[in-house]
Amino acid sequence: MKKSSLYILLIVLFLFVITGCNSQKIESKNEVEKRSDNIKSVSVVIEEKEYILNLEDSETAKEFVSMLPIDLDMSELNGNEKYINLDKNLKTNPYNPKRINAGDVMLFGDNCLVIFYKSFDTTYSYTKIGHIDNLDDLGNGDIKVRFEI
Repeated sequence: MKKSSLYILLIVLFLFVITGCNSQKIESKNEVEKRSDNIKSVSVVIEEKEYILNLEDSETAKEFVSMLPIDLDMSELNGNEKYINLDKNLKTNPYNPKRINAGDVMLFGDNCLVIFYKSFDTTYSYTKIGHIDNLDDLGNGDIKVRFEI
């Protein structure tokens, strides 16, 4: 009887040690939001070239960061932008910037993410997420983009 009790105790102790060593912290939604509050820029990889997206200090940018990392297949539009409709609607604060600058990353509506690669005047309203400095001309085709922290 003593021997079986000792075995049970050893097994319980062994399981306790194993689960304690292998446990991973699962972030709550509040922890993710707090983490995204401190992020000022993220990495953007476009067709294997890396850029930095400097983020706006806004709820939209924070919500976008909470979605990262994310891989996107973005489509060409108008010879000046790449876009994709996200699976999630984001908070918005649209305004008319009057001029779009190459490198602007904006939200059109509440789920259409746009990267502009040419500058032009506009009458449309957007919510700005951030800006990519020194963005190359992205060409006429669709592109693969990865946003990551």
